[in-house]
Amino acid sequence: MSDPSASPTAVQPEGHQPESGPPPKGRRMAATPGSTKTAAEAGRKPARSRTGKADTSTVLAVSKGRTGAARMLLGRDAIMIYVLLVVVLYASIVIPRFASPVTVGFLLLDVIPTLLIALPMTLVIISGEIDLSVASIAGLTSALMGVLWQGGMNIALVLVICVLAGLVAGAFNGVLIAYLGLPSLAVTIGTLALFRGLALVVIGDNAVANFPPGLTAFFTSKLGGTGIPTVMIGVVVLIIAFAVVLHFTPFGRGLFALGYSKEAATFVGIDVARSKFLLYLATGTVSALAGIYWTLRYSSARSDNASGLELAVIAAVLLGGVSIFGGKGSIPGVLAGVLLIGTINYALKLDRVSEVVLIIVTGSLLIISVVAPNIASAIRRARHSRQVRSAPLP
Repeated sequence: MSDPSASPTAVQPEGHQPESGPPPKGRRMAATPGSTKTAAEAGRKPARSRTGKADTSTVLAVSKGRTGAARMLLGRDAIMIYVLLVVVLYASIVIPRFASPVTVGFLLLDVIPTLLIALPMTLVIISGEIDLSVASIAGLTSALMGVLWQGGMNIALVLVICVLAGLVAGAFNGVLIAYLGLPSLAVTIGTLALFRGLALVVIGDNAVANFPPGLTAFFTSKLGGTGIPTVMIGVVVLIIAFAVVLHFTPFGRGLFALGYSKEAATFVGIDVARSKFLLYLATGTVSALAGIYWTLRYSSARSDNASGLELAVIAAVLLGGVSIFGGKGSIPGVLAGVLLIGTINYALKLDRVSEVVLIIVTGSLLIISVVAPNIASAIRRARHSRQVRSAPLP
């Protein structure tokens, strides 16, 4: 192919060396006004005048993508909300007694532990790490709560000690992962077993159920006739707090950078170790709150409380659009994911489906949430490759 710059309309000055390198992506370039060929399609540099200067009539127009409104209405978060609405509508029509304030109340009571732990877990996975010990921390908190209360300690002091126990457990994970550089998957698999074993040591096979009736009644009470649990007020406050931290603070924006590349995050001044340590403090503390809620909601402190909860939490977070590889995710998407899994499980329970099937459904959703984004990405890459290959040559 002959060099376009040798054409009569683009004569190079004597001694001029042609520029090298690919044309800029995403820009449209035309030798005359009104042309719509991109630089990649034209395969040549902008025309130059006979004096060697760039032609000032050359037009560079940035190709337009989706508008902000379109991204909001067609993004992953919006799609999850649409799916949730469809599932709720279908269950309301097909399953008797689903569309009622009583169902709303019990459904929200069921999802609160998952929703609580999913908030810090979102930040942890966005940063490129994971925490599998969250359910064991909740179980350890429950066991400790039962033993302390049974020993005659004041209930307010019991609650403070339980939260501090979760904080210590999170700090233990954080030191091993953030400051000693151990892989989070290996560490939290180990502490999953460690904390659950400690719960069994603390309370054994016993169960404590004589908690203050007023306190247990509060954790199952509703806001008027709405069916919404009273404790949801505190949960909403936590949701807002985590959303603000992730989406509107430098610390939260740094977590996305950390998930993409730890080296790049360090280069731009992010304290990687400190950020990771704070995240594990958050998961430990919130897991303790979930353990307290679980104990008072069911009025029973046992070593096996919240067993398997980590599976539901991770499934909800990934289903809500958080990338397992880090660097991508949002709180609204995770909320939709938690409510979607909770709605499906509760609808199946009302339809008298066995617990085994519920576990299968949760596991299937977890697999789908990991595989589906990769398939969608592969389809986009294949479509882009076809468009590049089919672009007309000059």
